[in-house]
Amino acid sequence: MTSVAGTCWGLVFWEQAGRTYTSITGPETRTGTAPVPEGATFTGIEFAVGTSLRAVPTPTLVDGGIELPDTTRRTFRLDGARWETPGPDDAEALVDGLVRAGIVVRDPLVVEVLRGHRPAVSGRTVERRFRAATGLTRGVVRQIERARTATELLAAGDLAADVVAKLDYFDEPHLARALRSYVGRTVRQLREGAGGAIALNLDQRLTS
Repeated sequence: MTSVAGTCWGLVFWEQAGRTYTSITGPETRTGTAPVPEGATFTGIEFAVGTSLRAVPTPTLVDGGIELPDTTRRTFRLDGARWETPGPDDAEALVDGLVRAGIVVRDPLVVEVLRGHRPAVSGRTVERRFRAATGLTRGVVRQIERARTATELLAAGDLAADVVAKLDYFDEPHLARALRSYVGRTVRQLREGAGGAIALNLDQRLTS
């Protein structure tokens, strides 16, 4: 399927042909093609922007990821400890455990910035800590999130001109470039639901 640029890192667990795998996935700054192995089943957990793994710097994960060794159907190893491999109903319990153990951490300054507040530190300090926590600059995070929002609006039937005005793009060509870079789709493809599978949940409505 077409993978879409995203600002979050995550954990992905999957089984195929009797083997179990675990990967840490990183933020993605561009669109690409993601393989979907035949007969595989997946469980994925996406973590909020501003959280990170204690043992793995988020900048090293950007546009890539890490496959964790020593994964079994029942357990996987992360940050020197073994954890139960989750199914869809166990994901929240796993996240709670990782947070309590200090394996998943959060930078409160980054969270404050994302909420629109201005911390009492220099802009350089904010940018340095933002990049350390997310692997991205604030500008890139805004651009990716805006393109994903535009994608959802267009798939739901909004006109390109309305999306340009609503999301403060300069003009329709500016919107088209952002979609091509971050989503891998044209406005027409999104409105018509064309182009094949895409790694976004798009609740499309029929338009005449």
